[in-house]
Order: sequence, then C-alpha cells, then structure tokens
Amino acid sequence: MSEDRRTLVLADIDKVWVDYDRSTDTLNIVFGEGYEEAEEAILTESDVGYRIRGGKVIGITIYNFMKRIGLEV
Repeated sequence: MSEDRRTLVLADIDKVWVDYDRSTDTLNIVFGEGYEEAEEAILTESDVGYRIRGGKVIGITIYNFMKRIGLEV
C-alpha cells in the first residue's frame, strides 16, 4: 500500500452524531461518545477532513456541504 493510501476503521458507529454549521457550510460527523481530541487530521484534495485517534476515524468534516449537494447557503 502506498503512503497516499491506507485503510482506516470507523470508531463506534453505534454512537454517531451529525451537526451542520451554516456559518461555515460544514457537515460534521462524529463517531463515539462525543468530541475527542484527534491524534491526526487528514484533509483530502476534495475538502473532506478526517480526524483520527488510535488508528480509528473519530470524525469526518465535509466542507462546502450545501454547495456539494447543489444548494446555496
């Protein structure tokens, strides 16, 4: 596997909360009990952020969310 690709596991998918922030047009998806400090953060070229702790994805942030689905804020 190259350095640009790796496989990650989602944290506790039985406990998921989703929050949309209109002022920044971001959709945040958090896995687990609540907000945890990430050990690592990855921002993709398509403006999707992944927060990682203990080798598991604990959060995903989708930037420019409304624009992506064809709506303007």
